[in-house]
Amino acid sequence: MLITKTFHDISTQLDPEGRALRIFVISPSIPRYPQAKFPGVVVFSEIYQVTGPVERFASQIASQGFVVACPSIYHEFEGPEAIPYDVEGTDRGNKYKIEKTVAAFDEDTKLTIDLLCSLPNCNGRIGATGMCLGGHLAFRAAFDQRVLASVCFFATDVHSATLGKGKSDDTLIRVRNGDLTAKGELVLIFGKQDTHVPRAGRDLIRTTLEDANVTLSFLEVQAQHAFIRDESSKGRWDAALTRSLFSFMMEVFDRTIGVDLGPPVDNTKPPEHVC
Repeated sequence: MLITKTFHDISTQLDPEGRALRIFVISPSIPRYPQAKFPGVVVFSEIYQVTGPVERFASQIASQGFVVACPSIYHEFEGPEAIPYDVEGTDRGNKYKIEKTVAAFDEDTKLTIDLLCSLPNCNGRIGATGMCLGGHLAFRAAFDQRVLASVCFFATDVHSATLGKGKSDDTLIRVRNGDLTAKGELVLIFGKQDTHVPRAGRDLIRTTLEDANVTLSFLEVQAQHAFIRDESSKGRWDAALTRSLFSFMMEVFDRTIGVDLGPPVDNTKPPEHVC
C-alpha cells in the first residue's frame, strides 16, 4: 500500500516554555478512495527521537493499512530532528530521559492519541508500539482506555522503575493496582542477551503482569538489545528475527484494531451442548 507523510505541531501544557510537540504522521493511501479510514498506531522511538530506522519501521506499519503517529519525545529540550547514534547523542538522549517528567511523557502520549482520533482517515481504533524507551512508553500507553493493543520491544526501565525525572516511575505499581486488568492486549518482547533488562527484571515484569490478570504475550528470543534497529546497531541487528516479530506484531494489530469485533462476551462459562 502506498503511504504519505506529514507532521503536526501540537501545543502542550506541561512544558513551561510552551514548546510544541511535533508528531510525524504516516498514512496509507489508496488511489480513488480519499475517504478511506484506517486504524491508528502510535510508534514511540528510542532515546534518539524519530530516526531513519524508526521512520522505516513506522512506514512498514502504515503500508499495512494503519495511520501511524510518531511523537518527538524530547520537544522540551530540542527540536524534532533525530539525535545521532553516537556517544554524544546517546549521552544526550539518556540525560533527557531522566530530566523529563513521567507526567510529561504521558501528556505526549495522550496528545498523540488525541491527534490520531481526530484525523479524518483514522477510525479511532488505536494500538501502540515502540522500542527501548519507546517500548516503555508503549507499555504506559496501554493505560489509556483507547489503546486496544500494545507491542513493546525491549522496554527499558520498567523492571527498575527508573523512567523520568527522579528515576521513579509508577508503571508496575499501576499494573498491581489493576490499571491494565481487563483492558487491551499487551505484548512484551525481550532479547535474552539484553543487558539492559536482565533475567530477574524480565521475570519481575512477567510475574507482575500475570498476577494482575493482564491479557499478555511475553516473548523472550535469542537476541541482544536493539536487535530490530537496522542502522548503527553495533552488530546487534537481526533482520530475520525482526521480520518474524514484525509479522507477529501485525497479527496482533490486525486482530485487535484492524477489525471491529463488537463488545466482548463472557467466555468463562462452559459451552452448552445440544444433543
